[in-house]
Amino acid sequence: MTSRRNFLASGAGTLLAGSVARAAKSDSTFPYAEFEAKIARRDFRDITKDVLPTPCMIVDLDLLEKNLRRMADHCKEAGIALRPHVKVHKSVDIAKRQIALGAIGLTTATIAESELMSAAGIKGVLWTKQPASRNNLIRAIALTKRDPTFMFVVDDPQVLDWVEEAAAAAKVKCRIAVAVFAGMKRQGIENGQPALALAQRVASSRHMQFEGYMAYSGGASHTKGWEARRRKSAEDLAGLQETLHLTRKAGLPINIVSGGSTGTYNIDKENSLTELECGSYVFMDTGYFAVGGKTNDQVYTDFEGSLTVLTTVDSRRHPNIATIDYGNKAMARPTDKVKGKPWLEIGNQGAEYGAVKWKDGEGEVKLGDRLEIYCTNLDMSTNCYDRYYVARGDQIVDVWPIMGRSGAAQR
Repeated sequence: MTSRRNFLASGAGTLLAGSVARAAKSDSTFPYAEFEAKIARRDFRDITKDVLPTPCMIVDLDLLEKNLRRMADHCKEAGIALRPHVKVHKSVDIAKRQIALGAIGLTTATIAESELMSAAGIKGVLWTKQPASRNNLIRAIALTKRDPTFMFVVDDPQVLDWVEEAAAAAKVKCRIAVAVFAGMKRQGIENGQPALALAQRVASSRHMQFEGYMAYSGGASHTKGWEARRRKSAEDLAGLQETLHLTRKAGLPINIVSGGSTGTYNIDKENSLTELECGSYVFMDTGYFAVGGKTNDQVYTDFEGSLTVLTTVDSRRHPNIATIDYGNKAMARPTDKVKGKPWLEIGNQGAEYGAVKWKDGEGEVKLGDRLEIYCTNLDMSTNCYDRYYVARGDQIVDVWPIMGRSGAAQR
């Protein structure tokens, strides 16, 4: 059985050997003053990992494409649709690759992400929060007018009243999925008769179209052990089965039953989902590595770690510890793992400072070394960066913007 340590050590060579010597050589050969200009004109010929600013995000293109194909192939074989979540990657470039492999649309967490993906020409965007503020409501109605394939969820009759009024004024017809409770106390109307009543209100409106249900079992996604995860998913989605039964009995057509996660992608169809909202599978993080898969309870190996944070050893003045430039602002966490060096532990030292630690007799690091880090939580980490450096081996082959993040993108 593959141990977690061995898994994280696979892909050795991520400690960029000889980085100091290479950096010295690069100082006389790489035109740093032209770095951004080279990226703007997509000239990556002499851009390698050793010349990148740190900390920065690296995407292993071969592993990313392998992950994308594996999920797409599974969905085709299992007969379940894929509407992947973009909150992890926030990248139009990756989203378009998912669509090219057969995804029927995208799932978003914010109206900003929805606007971004729709503006890129991607159809079938499903926003998983209801528009409870005036700002979000106006934007949701405007996006519906621009893109009639856009959908969003509702779980409250009050919000439905607001949508009805705004849609009528704008003369649009909103596509609505009713969000039902699936184990997480953050959203979802009670299953059974309350869910059916809300669905019937949507279906009877001249300004809304009932699409179906969303039931996201977030608690199941990170339940450790595949069999335990399977039981948790069935438990969380038990109420959904009653809702679906009552809805069909009432004669309402159900176009979609959306939900699911990377952790339950090979479980969800048996719980009546018709489409998956998986997101983390594109990159993976240490949170997911630890949950175990169907064939390996210790390490989740269904998808590979294609995203790392590149960092530099800035100071090496004390025994068994070195300072790196991967700090709190860059979302460093003690549960991160160093790719290829699983005996190194990550520590926090401040806003701009992090640490790697080791025990006597274990491998050390040197001043100027570069390390690649598997982050703990993709959603949080990608929100801290503005671009991905896309690599094949040591060579950078592309740069993709990370978009629809917090701050200005939300406004």
